[in-house]
Amino acid sequence: MNKTEIAEIKKLFKKEDNGITRICGCYVDAEKNKRVELKEAFYSLPDEEIFKYVDIFRKTLSGTIGRTLINMEFPVEEEMKEDGKQKFLLDIVKSKLENNDLLDRFYDMVIDSYEYTGNYFIILIHDAYDIPSVTADGVENFDASDYVYDFVLCSICPVKLSKAGLCYNPEKNNIEDCIRDWLVQPPENGFLFPAFNDRNTDIHSLLYFAKNADEDDIHFCYDLLGCTLPIPAKEQKETFHTIVEQSLGNTCDYEVVKNIHENLNEIITDNKENPEPVELGKEDVKKLLASSGVPEEKMDVFEEKFTENIGETQRLIADNIANVRKFELKTPDVTIQVNPERTDLVETKVIDGIPCIVIECNDQVEVNGIRIANPI
Repeated sequence: MNKTEIAEIKKLFKKEDNGITRICGCYVDAEKNKRVELKEAFYSLPDEEIFKYVDIFRKTLSGTIGRTLINMEFPVEEEMKEDGKQKFLLDIVKSKLENNDLLDRFYDMVIDSYEYTGNYFIILIHDAYDIPSVTADGVENFDASDYVYDFVLCSICPVKLSKAGLCYNPEKNNIEDCIRDWLVQPPENGFLFPAFNDRNTDIHSLLYFAKNADEDDIHFCYDLLGCTLPIPAKEQKETFHTIVEQSLGNTCDYEVVKNIHENLNEIITDNKENPEPVELGKEDVKKLLASSGVPEEKMDVFEEKFTENIGETQRLIADNIANVRKFELKTPDVTIQVNPERTDLVETKVIDGIPCIVIECNDQVEVNGIRIANPI
């Protein structure tokens, strides 16, 4: 799913007049016991609760593609299984959350695979979206709908005890100790199934949400959903840095790294209006390095390190390995922040036999907020 398709589904979750047919949930304590289960027609809930649930659903579809929102496909072998995870999820969608046995099995699978030390609330909703046609000039025609997108959205929210403190009791007109309550927090994980690709149902894919994807998510995705999670965003950046350092060796100098930064940012900027994120495979990264001044003789080492650390078919998200808003030089004792558009002001030189970072400056130099009269 791209940004436009995600925004279209997210737009369904309104305070009023949305297509949510049913909501189910299970509150799980820190010992993995089911404490409370919820099974309701969504609009039978009080308005105050509906508004709070809608906020949770919208947050489950918030963030950046490739970082907090991750497109995943079911492996062919998983789809071929008679008791596979994809078929199980399809059964849940078709049941419209009215099959208690399927729901109990789903909750058990989440509890068995979700690594979380604390209480949490599993929420499932079913929605049926009459997909409007879109005219050539981008206007939605809700009177012309040929397809219905049936889907479930799962949100997994931590439940934490509110902070201790003092509060005002209007009945007693007194300041006193607050009663601490268990509060449902914004979602940490979740998924949308089936995916909404090309503005239609795609049963071969799903959209996974992770507020902070890590190693636990990799196991959770495979055990619950039968899908392989791509390398988490933070790990993508760290792995990319490692590959560059190992590939270049003693030729990894300032100019080459600066060129890589600038070329990556140019790729991202050129793709700014595209709803699809920029993905870089091994050949794409190889071209990036070549255009940044990496010697040809280092490319064999690069290919070996890329395959070793990432794999032949894995791809990196450009936004995950670059930062268009930051350019930083760091030594053990000094950190220098540079405007990413003015990296030309910085160069490296050997002065009196000592390697130095040289920064061009003008008459506008401040030290701890105090303007220097003569920076030279």
